[in-house]
Amino acid sequence: MDSQYTAIVKQQGDWWIGWIEEVPGVNCQEHSRDELVETLRVTLQEAIEFNRQDAIASAGSGYEEERIAVSA
Repeated sequence: MDSQYTAIVKQQGDWWIGWIEEVPGVNCQEHSRDELVETLRVTLQEAIEFNRQDAIASAGSGYEEERIAVSA
């Protein structure tokens, strides 16, 4: 399932900095805009997988997964 997220990006001096609007803690900086967008993508994927594994570990056994759709 593909999901879309919003990256907030800006150039500050020699650096490009960015945040993923919907996921606290996903922020990066790079020397170019293209590098920043790719680093944000990778960091977001890692954060989602980490959060998923953490939620499953916290739930223990006997849990169910439910898909939930939201609109902005």
